[in-house]
Amino acid sequence: MNRADCEHAVAELVDEQGGVAARRQLTALGVSHDDIRREVDAGRWALRGTQTVALHHGSPSVAARRWTAIWETGAAIGVLDGVTALHQAGLSGYEDDDVHLSVVHNHNTRLLPGVRIHKVIRRVSGEVVSAGIPRTRPEVAAIRAAHWARSDRQAALLLLLPVQQRLTTPVRLAAAQRLVRGRTRRALIRGVVRDIAFGVQSLGELDFARLCRTRGLPEPSRQVVRHGPRGRIYLDVRWDRHRLVVEIDGVHHGLGLNPTFDNLRQNSMTLAGERVLRIDVVGLRLETDRFMDQVEGGLLSDSM
Repeated sequence: MNRADCEHAVAELVDEQGGVAARRQLTALGVSHDDIRREVDAGRWALRGTQTVALHHGSPSVAARRWTAIWETGAAIGVLDGVTALHQAGLSGYEDDDVHLSVVHNHNTRLLPGVRIHKVIRRVSGEVVSAGIPRTRPEVAAIRAAHWARSDRQAALLLLLPVQQRLTTPVRLAAAQRLVRGRTRRALIRGVVRDIAFGVQSLGELDFARLCRTRGLPEPSRQVVRHGPRGRIYLDVRWDRHRLVVEIDGVHHGLGLNPTFDNLRQNSMTLAGERVLRIDVVGLRLETDRFMDQVEGGLLSDSM
């Protein structure tokens, strides 16, 4: 490869990787260690560790930071995982500036600034996407991100967002939950994944009735049928004497045109004199007391 072809190949490579390259990649393109040293000494290139070369002196891009973390950890053992793998797959609406990597537990790695290295017991078969930067598949990344989250709320959000944003499916998420092992909040993750996969079937009307009995509240009627502008309306739970309705929404309520139909249904009930409280099924699991306080307040306000 002549010099012009070499420079063109290097330019194409680093353009795909945020302006950085691994030493081994440059060597494969015909750039020697002496060439790298001369470019660094001249101030045109910069070293970002022992294995990473930046073909500029500016601040590293997000892509550059991720590639650097992979190479400096060891490309054969570390892959983007958790929140970072979800961001790489297109996740939005959740901020985390750290680069999260997973490595198999029997490998030793060195600490890197801005990089969080998580050791996993084993890899799940087929979990790594090898095209482009190595990363775990969204469903595996979501389960691990939930285990590594700082709070239960963050864990639930990291399970919900990938499904809502169509990065994975409820079925794949449920399958990953059965395979991926974690050390923290196992019961919560199992329950939230069930809520996502099966909606109100997993924590729905029967459990809601149990929560009402625990509080000493009257048990509501379930699956009450009313007639609206689009035909029959099925209400999840209703207290007939209080004209109070509680709608328990599964994850699917936020997808496609479902919010439109839900709004039309709720407006019809409001115009007919019903009072409607909405509770999402994951929220009922995470914020049980606060939602049940609202239900109890709705029943008490009607009796005053």
